[in-house]
Amino acid sequence: MRFVSWNVNGLRACLTKGFMESFHDMGADILCLQETKMQPDQAIVELKGYEQYWNSAEKKGYSGTAIFTKVKPLDVIYGLGIEEHDHEGRVITMEFEEYYLVTVYTPNSKRELERLDYRMIWEDAFRKYLLELDKKKPVIVCGDLNVAHKEIDLKNPKTNHHNAGFTDQERQKFTELLAAGFTDTFRYMYPDTTGAYTWWSYLRKARANNAGWRIDYFLVSDRLRDRIEAATIYNEIFGSDHCPVGLDLK
Repeated sequence: MRFVSWNVNGLRACLTKGFMESFHDMGADILCLQETKMQPDQAIVELKGYEQYWNSAEKKGYSGTAIFTKVKPLDVIYGLGIEEHDHEGRVITMEFEEYYLVTVYTPNSKRELERLDYRMIWEDAFRKYLLELDKKKPVIVCGDLNVAHKEIDLKNPKTNHHNAGFTDQERQKFTELLAAGFTDTFRYMYPDTTGAYTWWSYLRKARANNAGWRIDYFLVSDRLRDRIEAATIYNEIFGSDHCPVGLDLK
């Protein structure tokens, strides 16, 4: 099974920048999108053989997630089931026979860290949600988690230390999530690889200079580790300020 996750930073825009060609090139059985920034009726996305599931934000042109899957899920859950967290279309959960698949677009702490307090509340609620699922069957988590975990995961750790996505608080929450029973699949396969990023600012030729951050992930319940066949960063694919990431499971 091949899973792919991509923050498209506006699917309507991405559709004009080679989305369909990239989608077919990656050969995903299940594609998870974040930051779709649209309602399902605002664009025609024809993917033959795939069922489409959307969780759009109430605010137009903002946030949102979607999953396109060849494999029909047993059940689909939208959001966390918590009122304060479920207006921005940030989570879709699919139940399959052997595992749950969760795609997430984690809230950004924003400039001046104005949303950091909310982010901490979100992190605790999301981790609790995943652990409840994990009691039933293993979990695959993918998406834009809006945090670079270690210094190896961004080009300029020193100058970004207290910026959104690389604060001590956000990194600690990611550490807590891994410690609760999850594996960062890319780091499991490539523990020492440097220069492996998934997001680049549009400013100062960041992508051309590979001055990026690794903030898009596939995590799996620890008991799925032995089934990891490949963990991929598709950094050759454009169309967004993020590139897709992939997971192949045996």
